[in-house]
Amino acid sequence: MNKVFKLVALSTLIAAASGCTSYNISQPAAPIDSQVKADLKADVAVGEAISGQSSVNVLFGVFKFGGDSQFADGVTYGGGTGGGLGMLDPVSAVKSAAAYKAVTASGADLIVAPRYEVSEENYFVFKKVSVTVKGNKGNIRSIK
Repeated sequence: MNKVFKLVALSTLIAAASGCTSYNISQPAAPIDSQVKADLKADVAVGEAISGQSSVNVLFGVFKFGGDSQFADGVTYGGGTGGGLGMLDPVSAVKSAAAYKAVTASGADLIVAPRYEVSEENYFVFKKVSVTVKGNKGNIRSIK
């Protein structure tokens, strides 16, 4: 019995003394700052006022349903909307759908000075996000 007690005590001492160890090796990094310059100038014809509207329903902050299936790709909204959340950010997707509707309905190439009106009705479990975009019709005449 004495040998078993000594063995258990020694095992406990070794386990307590060794413990768990984790290592973290940091690699210093510097941001890559690159700039692309294109000395191109577009001649844009500005036309009448245009607008587009879209909305989506969000359940539990994750599941989107009832929204549009066509979007304007490559549109940057600025101001940090989205925050890198991608699919979890319904506002960016609804803005993109509203921009698509405005451009295709008017036959424009782009929206000049777009203004987005975002409305969120939040009921804790359920949320409805509606966006209306207003701006002027822009058609590219030439690129030099």
